[in-house]
Amino acid sequence: MTNSFRPRSVLGFLLPILLIFSGGTLRPVNGQAPGQGAWCISQPSASEQALMENINFACKVVDCSTIQPGGLCYYPINLANHASVVMNLYFQKQGRHFWNCDFNNSGIIVVTDPSDGDCKYEYAKY
Repeated sequence: MTNSFRPRSVLGFLLPILLIFSGGTLRPVNGQAPGQGAWCISQPSASEQALMENINFACKVVDCSTIQPGGLCYYPINLANHASVVMNLYFQKQGRHFWNCDFNNSGIIVVTDPSDGDCKYEYAKY
């Protein structure tokens, strides 16, 4: 006798149970708990060229005055920080879809607020 595990039969068993406990609806929420924030920041391994391209791209869509001199996110003066701020603004404005944080594989979505001091990263709750 062979052991024939069938993933479809397990899913067929679990799906009705999940529907009962979820109130009849299942919504994908990008892996976050309801109400949990999500932010887009630059990958630590992103090149300076990629970060500059991300800033130039995002600033065509969002207001980047916050990373200019006198802006709340001007300090620390660091390319990765500036890119993360505007990448996140873009991500939030575009609806928080994972693909809006790709930036040619130089962005990453985090669920821990990256805000620092007066520089508050914008986010929208689900």
